[in-house]
Amino acid sequence: MSALSKFVVLVCIGLFPQLLVADKQKKVFEQLEKFEQKKIRNLEPWDVAHVFGLTKVRRPSDWTPSKLLSLPVPKSGKQMSCLAEALYFEARGESIQGQLAVGEVVLNRVEDPRFPNSICKVINQGTGRRFACQFTYTCDGKLETVNERIAYEVALKISKILMTTHEGNLTKGSTHYHSNYVNPKWSKKFERVAKYGRHIFYRQPRQVSQR
Repeated sequence: MSALSKFVVLVCIGLFPQLLVADKQKKVFEQLEKFEQKKIRNLEPWDVAHVFGLTKVRRPSDWTPSKLLSLPVPKSGKQMSCLAEALYFEARGESIQGQLAVGEVVLNRVEDPRFPNSICKVINQGTGRRFACQFTYTCDGKLETVNERIAYEVALKISKILMTTHEGNLTKGSTHYHSNYVNPKWSKKFERVAKYGRHIFYRQPRQVSQR
């Protein structure tokens, strides 16, 4: 055997374990890729978008209409449907930030012991009692129907964001807001903290009635 042949044999012997490892790694990666593809196929479209980082931004102001419209419409349960309904009827004409802000108020109330402890209960608190409802659309006497499909889908997406990836604090803990064309008595007692579009947001001090 020539010196060159011996060298080739030695190199092959030396590389053989590495070749085995590389081949094993390749098979593992192929299996992992198939598993991930299968796993992704079983996910909801929104969750797939989340896996690829499409459902989260660094700041609430980074949300744009085009980015929001590019996201899939999420499936919704009872609580998310309640929140989307509130955003649709209370704030569908507002900017994305304006709708996020209204949604924050609902979620802030859920976390506040002075209010009910679920989204649907917060939104429907006082419904049916004159001047006792917390959100105007629940007691204005009008038959509320969703007629704008795209606006409602946007409300669903914003609701999903609020309930999952939203890290903003647009309203600084606000529990109340009102439109800029009304002047409720409680607004004189509460701390005004923000304004988005036609809505002004307030924090309710401890031990202060909203009446």
